[in-house]
Amino acid sequence: MFFLESAILIFIGAFVLTYLTIPKIIKVVEYKRLMDDPNQRSSHAVKTPTLGGVSFFYTLIFALFFMHGKAEFGEAMYIIPGLTILFIVGLKDDLVVISPGAKLITQVLAIAFILANPSFTIDSLHGFLNINEIPHYLYLIIAGFMMLTIINSYNLIDGIDGLASIVGIVIMVIYTTIFYLTGEYFFALLSITVNASLMAFLGFNLSSDKKIFMGDTGSLIVGFVISILTLKFLALNPVDYTELPFLLENAPLIAISILIVPLFDTARVFAIRIANKKGPFSPDRNHTHHVLIDYWGLTHRQASFIIGCFNLLFVMLFIVLGSKAKNFGMVIMLVSVVIFLGYIFFKYNYNFATLKQKIMLRRKVDKITGKISNSDKQSTGKRTLSKDATAKKEQTGATNKEEVH
Repeated sequence: MFFLESAILIFIGAFVLTYLTIPKIIKVVEYKRLMDDPNQRSSHAVKTPTLGGVSFFYTLIFALFFMHGKAEFGEAMYIIPGLTILFIVGLKDDLVVISPGAKLITQVLAIAFILANPSFTIDSLHGFLNINEIPHYLYLIIAGFMMLTIINSYNLIDGIDGLASIVGIVIMVIYTTIFYLTGEYFFALLSITVNASLMAFLGFNLSSDKKIFMGDTGSLIVGFVISILTLKFLALNPVDYTELPFLLENAPLIAISILIVPLFDTARVFAIRIANKKGPFSPDRNHTHHVLIDYWGLTHRQASFIIGCFNLLFVMLFIVLGSKAKNFGMVIMLVSVVIFLGYIFFKYNYNFATLKQKIMLRRKVDKITGKISNSDKQSTGKRTLSKDATAKKEQTGATNKEEVH
């Protein structure tokens, strides 16, 4: 009962705080002309305010102040420095673009605070793929790489209206349920806080007259929190938590299913860029959401809704499988689904890209042909008019001669 009251207060407070302050941010951004200018990669056609993620930062700071007493290992005090670092980096990247290397270094620094807390330590995979004890140095390497991947993967899916928010809401709902069932109330409340902020932000992100983007400021912060929740989920001990609807030994696969959208999209985009001999962080429009919009003709809302529903259904499927299935069977299932999705999107991406190029070429040819045809018609028309005028003059001259005679 105490948790329910806290959850309601935290949700309402975070939602109201985000909802009321975003319009103020929009006014400041418009007044200072800090808006995002559209380019050839943009999915928007007009200048749009950014920095919506600023509201996420101070909402989380307020929430952590009230929630820190529920953290058994003082996790809040380790999260705040990391949030602050990523907030500053994201803010600077939204205002003045910084290099991927500089962003990566600051992300490592933010992650270091989390890995220093004993609450997140993973010392065993509890028999997953027959892996049990793991050395601490290996945990630091794997956990650090995992958090970096999650942060940047979530940052990369923030490409169309509503997508990052909807995917984030789905992930937060799942983690709220997991941590509530396991009695980890601090992390459940942390999930609820981010969820409330994303819900409040979503209305503005989809608005036509009060639109704002979360920017790197928001995507880095939300991705950071998701990586923290994922690490804590993997650190749960199966002996202590038996209330979950799936075997906790399958937690790595459940975590992958929860993050399937950003992870799959990032892996796919990086593969395409490397295959085209480009850098993995070079910008383009090869993301899954771009394919749905550019080649399948969906709107931003339709694409975001479809991807969000897929994410939710995928998680539900693996929770059902994880309740009984062995690790090996689930791994085969996951790999099969990923290969199938990869094949579909690679195939249709290239097919539609070629088709689009053909259509554009045909339009250019038709346009040029049409111009030539119109000029020929005009020339023919002028010649006809001149002939008619000459004939008329001759006829008039002949008639005048007859009258004279």
